[in-house]
Amino acid sequence: MGSHCHGCKLWVVFLVLVMMKGATAAGGLAANWGTQSTHPLPANIVVKLLKENGFDKVKLFEADPPALKALGNSGIQVMVGIPNELLGPLSSSVQAAIDWVQQNVSNYISQMGVNIRHVAVGNEPFLKTYNDKFVHTTFPALKNIQAALIKAGLGRQVKVTIPLNADVYQSDNGLPSGGSFRPDIHDLMVSIIKFLSESNSPLTFNIYPFLSLYADSHFPKEYAYFDGNAAPLVDGSISYTNVFDANFDTLVAALDKIGFSSMPVIVGEVGWPTDGDLNANVDNAKRFNQGLVDRILQGRGTPRRSTPPDVYIFSLIDEDAKSIDPGNFERHWGVFNFDGALKYQLNLGSGRGLVPAKGVRYLTRQWCVLSPQASLDDPALASSVSYACSYSDCTSLGSGSSCGVLDARGNASYAFNMYFQTMNQRKGTCSFSNNLSMITTLDPSAGACRFKVMIDIGKHQLPPARSSSTGRKLKFVLSVTAIVMLLVSGA
Repeated sequence: MGSHCHGCKLWVVFLVLVMMKGATAAGGLAANWGTQSTHPLPANIVVKLLKENGFDKVKLFEADPPALKALGNSGIQVMVGIPNELLGPLSSSVQAAIDWVQQNVSNYISQMGVNIRHVAVGNEPFLKTYNDKFVHTTFPALKNIQAALIKAGLGRQVKVTIPLNADVYQSDNGLPSGGSFRPDIHDLMVSIIKFLSESNSPLTFNIYPFLSLYADSHFPKEYAYFDGNAAPLVDGSISYTNVFDANFDTLVAALDKIGFSSMPVIVGEVGWPTDGDLNANVDNAKRFNQGLVDRILQGRGTPRRSTPPDVYIFSLIDEDAKSIDPGNFERHWGVFNFDGALKYQLNLGSGRGLVPAKGVRYLTRQWCVLSPQASLDDPALASSVSYACSYSDCTSLGSGSSCGVLDARGNASYAFNMYFQTMNQRKGTCSFSNNLSMITTLDPSAGACRFKVMIDIGKHQLPPARSSSTGRKLKFVLSVTAIVMLLVSGA
């Protein structure tokens, strides 16, 4: 997902999900499409998945060629991201920006009919945990990309933006009305906003509710949901009953104070994971996302801004190759499973619900498990499990996760199978020391714990590990002390 920031001064950072103004049951949803997977769902199938579920906008974290090619002539509006690692070269050379736009924007629009509407310059570059690493290169890169788009004749069609974390603004009084931009980057933010406004380009912010809950066990959980029962937060004549409204309006107040009250805002990422943590489960994710969908279909804005923002769900599908430095949940943000299968159903209005991906090809229906003859006392068992999990995704085995209730034998079987599947079921990849493992055709899945069979990616090489976008760092989590104090006191 795309951040770290423990104990930052604002108070809550929270949510949104899909959207487009005037969303209807037939469309208007938006999603992030991450591609950090060992066995990626074929891009053409992903595009069909988007269209069949009413997503008409998608955000990519980099100019991924298979994804962009598949989006050609689809009609889906695309936001193409530029990884932070490119901000330095792009900030120091207009020609580098011209070349990037030509290769990653102009060519796809003119030759493949890709409906690119935004270029996202960097991703949360002003995070406090980056220690100002990108503070001096982001704005110059933004200006150079804008100049390159104008030179390419795309200045009106394609708008620039910078996806920022909500830690760039804070509340001076613990209430939305006290919103202001972070002192250390206040002048820079004013300059960027003025530049974007002059080119009719939007601001983009990533807002995360789950991470506030993950970071603070005292966070009032009901406040995360739109149908929650938390005591309202009173700010003058406004009563806030959910964190999204309160957080978004803190930004609106900050914009008001610098004279940009009508600045368009996109919510670039928001969602709820389904595994990897006690609060990351299907029930919570469904509750959160259904509340968002209901709100979006109703066309509701926030108390300070009645027009609803465009909102990109994080994320469309799970990614098993992302960094888990932020937490085991990082690989489970998808509304859909890695293969496009349904995790849970959402009511999209007018009797419509989510539909799964079609035409997915899988490897042989077989699993690698701990041999019945294997002993738990075998000295090679622990190292074998550790080896398997170091090359595959075992995040579902954690406490509170979907496979956290397995016994020791079940844990070993899960680890062996994930390695076997990740290695494409190649010969010898279910041969652990001392005949610990065996192949079975009987599905060992139990309850919510699913033993995967991977997508058949044929003769294609596995994609190299990448550090882009959402695997890059823990999403910013705002301190919620002020809110908790206010809720408890009934202020």
